[in-house]
Amino acid sequence: MPSPVTRRAHPFLLASLVGFMVFAWSLNFIFGKIGLRHMGVLTLASFRIVIAGLLIGFLYLFKPNRPRFRLRDYWIFIELGFFGVIVNSGLFTVGLKYTTASHSSVIIAMGPILVLVLARLLRLEALTATKILGLALAFVGVAILATEQGIHIHSATLLGDGITFTCAIGFAIYTVLGKRVAAQYDSFSMNTYNMLASAVLISPLAIHQAMRLDWSSVGWAGWFALVYMAVMGSVVGYLIYYWALQQMPASRIATVSYMQPVLATLLGILFLGERLTHQLLFGGALVLVGVYLTGRGSFASGAVRNGTP
Repeated sequence: MPSPVTRRAHPFLLASLVGFMVFAWSLNFIFGKIGLRHMGVLTLASFRIVIAGLLIGFLYLFKPNRPRFRLRDYWIFIELGFFGVIVNSGLFTVGLKYTTASHSSVIIAMGPILVLVLARLLRLEALTATKILGLALAFVGVAILATEQGIHIHSATLLGDGITFTCAIGFAIYTVLGKRVAAQYDSFSMNTYNMLASAVLISPLAIHQAMRLDWSSVGWAGWFALVYMAVMGSVVGYLIYYWALQQMPASRIATVSYMQPVLATLLGILFLGERLTHQLLFGGALVLVGVYLTGRGSFASGAVRNGTP
């Protein structure tokens, strides 16, 4: 179980670290696009997962009061590692190859919406009129984004948006499955086991890509992007997140996290030359309003990280 908080953090320190977390996760979209310029999508995705798994596993060795791992839970952590890391983080990278950082950030913000849909299908959540309205607004927003460049089979952006949407579905499955062991393990331990399981599962692909990679052809920016995604996006951001959960209500962190798609869009315009279109503004606004309406006091409100890959 999570360790009790012995001392409250200074409000300025708490606000600064939460703001840094949101900014770091927003930059993850930018560095993902940069990394894809230097190495193949499967190489970047698999290397990131393996590096993150090794790093968080090493840090976990120094965690005090580690809960004892129950052998009968090994299969659930394999499932969580597959859906929560390989599908979520892996398909995030694949989708980012074909779509824009702004589209990706808005679609990934759909995470709590998809958690609500899955929870409803499993009869874990009741739907109210407000939640139904939120669902409708969010899906209309995504539809507007997906059709921004028209509807045709060979649209790269539409393909990327679809892959990214699948990534968000992986997060929803992970969130619902995680409820089965959430009472036995604290968040940091669960995240460690998930990442270690995903690193083991993806290691054959990572080894295969390493054997085929022309290492000398990858520039320093490509390596920096990979390290950033693994260290800041997959490890440091979550360490701050779990620490912040001990200091403040999850609903307050969720409110701050709504800034992530906005920041990612602005950073994409600034560093990647992406365009701010009317469809992006309108569709993105509908998604964020929909996420807000469905997340209030619901099962999905536990997914405050908005599926951040």
